[in-house]
Amino acid sequence: MSRIQNVLAEIARGGRKALIPYICAGDPSPSLTVPLMHALVKAGSDIVELGVPFSDPMADGPVIQRASERALKHGVSLADVLAMVEQFRSGDTTTPVVLMGYANPIEHMGKENFVARAKAAGVDGVLVVDYPPEECEDFDALMKKNGLDPIFLLAPTSTDARIDAVARAASGYVYYVSLKGVTGSGALDTSEVARRLPDIRARVRIPVGVGFGIRDATTAKAIAGIADAVVIGSRIIQEMESSPPGEEVERAAAFIAGIRGAIDELAA
Repeated sequence: MSRIQNVLAEIARGGRKALIPYICAGDPSPSLTVPLMHALVKAGSDIVELGVPFSDPMADGPVIQRASERALKHGVSLADVLAMVEQFRSGDTTTPVVLMGYANPIEHMGKENFVARAKAAGVDGVLVVDYPPEECEDFDALMKKNGLDPIFLLAPTSTDARIDAVARAASGYVYYVSLKGVTGSGALDTSEVARRLPDIRARVRIPVGVGFGIRDATTAKAIAGIADAVVIGSRIIQEMESSPPGEEVERAAAFIAGIRGAIDELAA
């Protein structure tokens, strides 16, 4: 079993739900990324999704777009992100790290080179927004051959055929996008998520995490009641954007600690 699979299985055995924060590597500055990752884990995160900065993040709303732009202004590349994961691994050998981003940087590095370097750095899974399962069979096989979990997205508009395709290709967990739109947009309708998840679980045999639109402890707790994992990103970035200089890591960690506490009330 992969590190992701082991962690999620252990969480399920304990009657808990996983918390997966998203941050963009290099935001608010490259020097803060690894300390931020450690702080989020200490605050109760189970898996860290680390965004790879990209100039055209089509699935991301303005908040994550700003984060990506700030990181790119610092010159953060995919190679830099892998170096950050390697540095994180020197102090944490147990927390899974998932890279989330777009195909272009991977294509530029070369798929085989990327997978080899990701494995060596200590990456556990990769979610590529614009790699649908039917168009990345070679990448999917390469990932699995090297012990990495390919993570795929599902959405409210996903057909049964797409769900089945993701079920065949995905490993680790599936990321269900709760809203029609980009990250940080719209109002979360937990009843709609609850209605949709049984159809997905009937076809997908691995844990299902839900993200997009989760902005506070109340919505996080509601999603944790029906999903296996809660994914939250834009709100963390907003916390750092609004914090005084030098307090970004502390503010992000405090926010995640509050989310962790709310989710754990379900297992009390």
